Amino acid sequence: MHPFSSPEAANSGYVLRNVRLATMATGAGPLGIVENGALVVREGRIAYAGPAAALPASFHAVLPEWDGEGRWVTPAPVDCHTHLVHGGNRAREFEMRLEGASYEEIARAGGGIVSSVAATRTLDVDGLVQAALPRLDALLDEGVSTVEVKSGYGLDVETELNMLRAARALERARPVRVVTSWLAAHALPAEYRERREAYLDEVVLAGLERAHAEGLVDAVDGFCEGIAFSPVEIARVFDRAKALGVPVKLHAEQLSDLGGAGLAASYGALSADHLEYLSLEGITAMRESGTVAVLLPGAFYALRETRKPPVEALRIAGVPMALATDCNPGTSPLTSLLLTMNMGATLFGMTVAECLAGTTREAARALGLLTETGTLEAGKSADLAIWTIESPAELVYRIGFNPLHARIFKGARTSP
Repeated sequence: MHPFSSPEAANSGYVLRNVRLATMATGAGPLGIVENGALVVREGRIAYAGPAAALPASFHAVLPEWDGEGRWVTPAPVDCHTHLVHGGNRAREFEMRLEGASYEEIARAGGGIVSSVAATRTLDVDGLVQAALPRLDALLDEGVSTVEVKSGYGLDVETELNMLRAARALERARPVRVVTSWLAAHALPAEYRERREAYLDEVVLAGLERAHAEGLVDAVDGFCEGIAFSPVEIARVFDRAKALGVPVKLHAEQLSDLGGAGLAASYGALSADHLEYLSLEGITAMRESGTVAVLLPGAFYALRETRKPPVEALRIAGVPMALATDCNPGTSPLTSLLLTMNMGATLFGMTVAECLAGTTREAARALGLLTETGTLEAGKSADLAIWTIESPAELVYRIGFNPLHARIFKGARTSP
């Protein structure tokens, strides 16, 4: 039995020896590599991560040890943008698009977000949990420790609340850290089509108050786009979030430039996401506010988009870049962060180091969790992924291949 096979053993502590570390620590080189490394876990947290030669004797003299046989250890990946909880799927719409149907034709046939809303509204909390678990398990099988989950497919107060209740339940059903986002400002439901202000008042804002009172909201999100909500409308939502002391993030500049990223930055947003149409002004605002750029190549791929986010300009400006699956039923039915990294490199021109940082350190930063996870540093949660690979580049290079040897969450081995 490995010394970290149970939470009890993890709490008592152990030493991982003969491992190579990609710590992803800031200021430690592109990947923070330690070739002959060791890592110590005590009470579910990292007590030491660094060269084996510098390992304090007080650790290896009293703690059980495990030989990593030269494997690589990275921070456990973080998926910082998902719509994991929803009902139904949109496979038939995918088929219709392949057959030449237009968006309008699909919508007339009852497709699009309308179909996801209808399917989600039919499920109670337990039904939403059961629907989401296979998607969550696919992420955990790749070592993921932390998943952000949004509402946004209920578009009425009770279903939006149920989506976040289900998200909280996922954290009880699996060894994973779940971060929730209130995304009622995602789309306008049919029953409010002529009453936009009423929807904001009666569902988005009133529901946010209830969700906050119930402890369901870690952040507030919105979709700022011509087909969704204007900057003025999003500002109303963000004002309420600010009054409640809840951080914000925003779907911005995916299809056009409405200045959403700059708006988000003005509220000190954790992140602005998508960003294909991001302007230099938006980049400057994000740099000054520390807002993370979350890039979502799965949606870019699934929608066959041609305009890429301005990766080089973000790089030059020093804006942190994260990568996420954007797992959702319509535009990114993706449940693999490994494939997401390959897409980030192949489609967006990101480097190996940027892709790995984007799914660990910067993804944690985008959730406001960088003090807790995302790097291998003393004091942080022992969320580790152990890989049977020759170099970290393999994690970005391979397509459809999972070299995970072990997933460790809060110090305890959870899989395989």
